Amino acid sequence: MSEAPEAAPRRTDPRTFVVRAISLLSQLVLPILVGGFAIFDEGKFDDVVAYFVPLVVAVVGANLLFAYLRWRRLTYTVGSADIRVESGVLSRSARSVPYERIQDVSLEQKPIPRLFGLVEVKFETGAGGGDDIALAYLPESEGERLRELVRSRREEGMAESGGQDLSPAEQPQLLFAMSPRRVLTFGFFEFSLAIVAVLGGLAQQFDFLLPFEVWDWRAWREQFAAPGQWLAGLGFLAQVVGIAVAFGSLVLVGVATGVIRTTLREWGFRLERSDKGLRRRRGLLTRTDLVMPVHRVQALRVRTGPVRRLFGWHSLKLVSLASDSGSANHEAVPFAQIEEIAPVVAETGFALPDDAVEWHRAAPASCIDGFLLGLAAMGAIAVGAAILGRIDLALVPLLLGGPLIGVHGFLRWRWHRHAIGRRQLYVRHGWLAPRLTIAAREKLQSVEIVRHPLARLRGYATLHFGLAGGQLRMRGLALGDARRIRNAVLLSMAERDFSSVVESRVEGD
Repeated sequence: MSEAPEAAPRRTDPRTFVVRAISLLSQLVLPILVGGFAIFDEGKFDDVVAYFVPLVVAVVGANLLFAYLRWRRLTYTVGSADIRVESGVLSRSARSVPYERIQDVSLEQKPIPRLFGLVEVKFETGAGGGDDIALAYLPESEGERLRELVRSRREEGMAESGGQDLSPAEQPQLLFAMSPRRVLTFGFFEFSLAIVAVLGGLAQQFDFLLPFEVWDWRAWREQFAAPGQWLAGLGFLAQVVGIAVAFGSLVLVGVATGVIRTTLREWGFRLERSDKGLRRRRGLLTRTDLVMPVHRVQALRVRTGPVRRLFGWHSLKLVSLASDSGSANHEAVPFAQIEEIAPVVAETGFALPDDAVEWHRAAPASCIDGFLLGLAAMGAIAVGAAILGRIDLALVPLLLGGPLIGVHGFLRWRWHRHAIGRRQLYVRHGWLAPRLTIAAREKLQSVEIVRHPLARLRGYATLHFGLAGGQLRMRGLALGDARRIRNAVLLSMAERDFSSVVESRVEGD
């Protein structure tokens, strides 16, 4: 049993005011520097002393005052049935979340709070939007205590209603960890050009610092005119080398960005099996501590990429009730071999498909119809180009688009498969970047047969299965197979109440 209810309202740690003040001041540094640079550039030093400095002092003082009032006016109460948060400086708001609605409690440490030993406690309800609440900031020990207290009271409520049995705490068991070498290897596969977009945004925001308009292509052409002429004078081989160097530089920037982003996000990755579920901790600057309750997992997604599949690297993501909010990343294993993922899958109560699973492809009629519809679209584009007098462009959709659609349709039919076992559904998608979805039949929320006019005419259908994190689809099934699978899944859903499904072990099919 948990301790007695804490009825008295509490405030967050007093150092929260310092953290928020530092964060607000850091956001003001760049605007202050830009404003000061612009005034100095115009040679108006007297205006700086008379107007700008007092304005900066007033803005900084107002932000510090607001940070203090925001901390002073925020209180939280851990009651016997819910947790309540009251906040607001001018307009007050009070929010109450019952324990049974809390899907998970996670801890997050950003760089500045981490320096003070503080954490942000996030309560995820799975409802999305503004229904999730957070307490920023609490000491690490208090955050851990509050998380365990909320979970214990939630479990006690479920136990009283017959939903879950309380069990003694277990020693955490390490399931998966990523060494620095593994994190760096992962980063090489996370190619990203986000830095280019960031630099473009900064250039647009501070275009007054540039000698020309950012979006003026003539100005850019003039900037590169001299280097271009120099390169053109070196001959064809030098031009090829210059283009290769430029392309290589872009690739290098993308790889470096991917490595840095991955290192910051995945450093120190550890996945453990605790009595509360799968506990994941990761992050270099921002440290996150998330526990994913196993009994709330509805499905698993195993994914790979076009390049990483050649080396056998995959990722494992859990689809749970908390996925509705979209605020939590339930990636259990971000970068591993299948043999490393298998033990984690077993801990969730699911099973990877084995040789006994009977895979089925979509009905040939659905693939043929898809090809014909795509070909009709290409034909419409070709007719439009011919009407506009561009006969040369009219041939491109027919000579290039048709074969590509045909090859894509065949590969899609070849690699997209589905299977149904006694307790699970399996769906494979993608021929370039394959992904496998494994769903527990008894934990699905809905199942429906969807048929468009052509599908009704040709005798096939698509099955939609409701999941917390989206939908699972089986496309192009023969109508008889679709009805058979739907009836089997509905029977599994009716056998047990979804709210009472707790850590049911899914046996191999």
